[in-house]
Amino acid sequence: METVALILAAGCGARFGGTAPKQYQNLAGQPVLRRAVRAFLNHPCVDAVRVVIGPKDHLSYQNALGDLPLLPPVVGGESRQQSGRLGLESFQAQTPRHVLIHDAARPCLPAIVIDRVLDALRDTPGAVPALPVADTIKRGDHRGFGNETVDRMNLWRAQTPQGFHYARILAAHQAATDRNLTDDAAVAAAAGMAVRLVEGSVENIKLTTPEDLRRAEYAFGDAEMRVGSGMDVHAFGPGDAVTLCGVAIPHGRGLRGHSDADVGWHALTDAILGALSDGDIGEHFPPTDAQWRGADSAIFLSHAAARVAAAGGEISHVDITMICQAPKIAPHRQAMRERTAAVLGLPLRRVSVKATTTEGLGYTGRGEGIAAQATATLRLYPGWDVDSQ
Repeated sequence: METVALILAAGCGARFGGTAPKQYQNLAGQPVLRRAVRAFLNHPCVDAVRVVIGPKDHLSYQNALGDLPLLPPVVGGESRQQSGRLGLESFQAQTPRHVLIHDAARPCLPAIVIDRVLDALRDTPGAVPALPVADTIKRGDHRGFGNETVDRMNLWRAQTPQGFHYARILAAHQAATDRNLTDDAAVAAAAGMAVRLVEGSVENIKLTTPEDLRRAEYAFGDAEMRVGSGMDVHAFGPGDAVTLCGVAIPHGRGLRGHSDADVGWHALTDAILGALSDGDIGEHFPPTDAQWRGADSAIFLSHAAARVAAAGGEISHVDITMICQAPKIAPHRQAMRERTAAVLGLPLRRVSVKATTTEGLGYTGRGEGIAAQATATLRLYPGWDVDSQ
């Protein structure tokens, strides 16, 4: 391999707060780590990507990245340097020429920064993106006073990815196991490697506090709003209950259909897929396929939601209208909302279920079946592409 990327995501992010490490928290519809990884997966000069994770993060990793074409993750060590060494050693079978080492906490990496680092590696063993320090620098004492001004000339703020000739940075890490160096450039310098500074980017911010996450949201703020609609109809047949939005409702008849005939969720699945311009339920789950006979429609709905997440988006709101004379929907409406919200992973406030009749008119008015209409509103962030899934 020519170039591989190593994403360091083994930290716990204690300063960040929250119930999960910051690399698994949500940034504009996707985990922070997923956005960091996709910067390298989308770059034409990167041949493979591997993530270094914490020892307890396997499930979080699978949920965030399990569908992406990555090399198997590696469990990191107690320090950043140990994690970097373990990650580098995991590439020994691939023997790449170059390696890019990136912090998972930098999810807004522009492709041009990767280009600059790789360009520098043509004639130097190490390259680090950096920005010159523009602010006046003060040195403070233990009392909180800062009377000394530090000359900012030749001071730079280092970023990642830091790029190296693979064999040399691996040897440097293995020679520095008794030291606690804070970045890979320091490891390289300790081994006598020349490291070139290349232009970084102000967009390539590092998430250290919750305020940083809010700043990063602006990088993905130009979301494209999409609205999709869906409609479905099922005729009554033998049975003593109907399943509507995942709720079994006693009734004198059932609904005929290849799956469980959940007309509400079928309409909603089509609405979500329609907003993605991603076909319809029949294309994804053909009624001619025996495996879907009697299937729980939660399978269809969760599949549509997963397609949204994989495309880099989120579901903002869904609205389902049931159209029937009977059974009565109102007594079951809240349960239908709760089941729908649970399958989609949405707060209840983003799910609407309501019902109407046709005043005795048409096939629903004659009690021949039940119809449903649904609308789904999505937010799709820059770089989304359903065709790449």
